[in-house]
Amino acid sequence: MTPSIRRFLPTLVAVALFMENLDATIVNTAVPTMSEALHVAPLSLKAVLTSYTLSLAVFIPISGWMADRFGTKRVFGAAVTIFSLGSLACGLSTNVPMLVASRILQGLGGAMMTPVGRIALVRSFPRSELMTVMQYVVVPALIGPLIGPVTGGLIVHWLPWRTIFLINLPFGVFGLWMVRCFMPDFRDPAPPPLDYLGFLLFGAGFGLLSYVLEVFGEHRLGAGPIIGLAMGAFALLFAYVWHARGVARPMLRLTLLRVRTFRVSVVGGFVTRLGLGGMPFLLPLLYQLGLGFPAWKAGLFTIPQALAAMGMKVIGRQVLARFGHRYVLIANTVLLGVAIGMFSLIGRDTPIWWIIPLSFFLGFLASLQFTSMNTLVYADVDDREASQAGSIASTAQQMSLSFGVACGALLAAWYLGGVDQNIAAQTIPALHKAFITMGAVTVVSSFTFWTLQSTDGDNVSNRAVRVVVAR
Repeated sequence: MTPSIRRFLPTLVAVALFMENLDATIVNTAVPTMSEALHVAPLSLKAVLTSYTLSLAVFIPISGWMADRFGTKRVFGAAVTIFSLGSLACGLSTNVPMLVASRILQGLGGAMMTPVGRIALVRSFPRSELMTVMQYVVVPALIGPLIGPVTGGLIVHWLPWRTIFLINLPFGVFGLWMVRCFMPDFRDPAPPPLDYLGFLLFGAGFGLLSYVLEVFGEHRLGAGPIIGLAMGAFALLFAYVWHARGVARPMLRLTLLRVRTFRVSVVGGFVTRLGLGGMPFLLPLLYQLGLGFPAWKAGLFTIPQALAAMGMKVIGRQVLARFGHRYVLIANTVLLGVAIGMFSLIGRDTPIWWIIPLSFFLGFLASLQFTSMNTLVYADVDDREASQAGSIASTAQQMSLSFGVACGALLAAWYLGGVDQNIAAQTIPALHKAFITMGAVTVVSSFTFWTLQSTDGDNVSNRAVRVVVAR
């Protein structure tokens, strides 16, 4: 590790995360314009959005093995190249099938970029510096969702819609140059062979489950087909668990869940994200259906959350160093649930100056929650197991976000089912019940963090070092 690599590696990973997050948010605002240009109905372009998610779901699990087998430098560089080529193909697409295939290619690159970038960071920096590095990396990634919707709207207003994909190319070229100069080449000297059967079982099960959650949230299929597909997905996943028990080196080493801090961060993070995952679905309904705001005005309320998330990164390390992961996760999860439930107090007479601080408060707590859970993943995991830990954690995060959106859609459908959505006096109370339910689920999820010990995570937050110095 040279000083230049230590200095610029976090910037490289941040550029990759920024490119991914910008692409994920910039496309949504361009759907009406794209549908008009391609002469199809807007709903026909939903596959353009879901194909990327499905591609992530299938290929994330093998990212750790790829890094161990071929090295972080080669795999990360290939990921940036594939993502950039996918972006170019999207910009050159002339029909929906070509656009969907290009988005799948993008998803393949994106599935490798984030997990492999985290693996390189974990192996490059000691645990005592990891939290500072992670905070630095995440801040640029948060800028993507902040400027994505606005940028997408401006692009499709002034420029051809293809520009929203071609804008990734300069970042891709810059990222490839940085990979060549500053990405270390970590690899396993004796990597196991790829667990092909495990990859097929888990990839098919995870991909099918992600598809079920997508269509479930949109109610495009009846109850019978959805139940059948869900049962098939769970059968494939259970088959993988059974298969992994009899294989010496499975694709995802589930035995890592025996490590307490890793298990709590993955399981607790999964449950906590269920409540948070539904907020991006429920908030636009409240702002547009309930309060009658236009789409552009409703989108502005996401800015305080993003700004708060970036601001928290400045003090998050100090908070964890002062109180420790256990107490922060328990208390912050309860506060997060309360904040989600407080959106049930927003009505048509609620002033804007009250909504903005609440959005800021939610963004601050959510960012602290993610920082605490993500850094705890690697607290007690050996460097050689970092790739496996990263793959499992990234897979669990992707699944929890999909489940969160599905839960939000289910609650919205349940409470809005018997009301006239054109009448705000009926819509707002129904959405209030959904916020209260999601908040209660989040509060209950705080119990998953009670199994942590008070010293867990001190090696990444430097809390132990602080205590020694104080003595």
